Amino acid sequence: MSEEPRLTGINHWQRAIDLISRRHQGQFRDNGVTPYASHPMRVAMTLAVVFGVEDERILAAGVMHDLIEDTTVDYDEIAELFDDEIALWVSCVSKDMRMPHDQREEAYDMALAKGPWQARLIKLADVFDNLVDSMGSEKEKSAAGKARRILKLVGEDEELQGAASILEELRQSIQVCT
Repeated sequence: MSEEPRLTGINHWQRAIDLISRRHQGQFRDNGVTPYASHPMRVAMTLAVVFGVEDERILAAGVMHDLIEDTTVDYDEIAELFDDEIALWVSCVSKDMRMPHDQREEAYDMALAKGPWQARLIKLADVFDNLVDSMGSEKEKSAAGKARRILKLVGEDEELQGAASILEELRQSIQVCT
């Protein structure tokens, strides 16, 4: 078997997009048509355009936020291809799917709360995109509940107040419409 080609790009976020395009290949969003890789790219765009993030390492982690949870990629591979800090941020927004649901959600919330603020920022962008994606569908109420949950978890985190207030505005606008 031949070795996989190296990741392309001079920036972390470019190489991250290359990696997620490979690892999420064949996966689709809930509508069964949209390639799954569009979601992590929208998360990175939310970080940059909506939340004003310029740190390319945070953008790269945002792009890779679902790799550990939804593919065979693990912490070590991300650390090797990028660095330990980016791998930590991605691992903090990854659920251990081997655990029973309730135990998994509790462990996830605890790890996210104790993890670095960059991971919580990425989660805010993830929830923002999922909330936008759910608008007008039967998943809208569930997505709004998840937004409420992450906003509670973020609490008074000073670094995240701008992003949290943007997500809260979106969540409230959806509730007004429903």
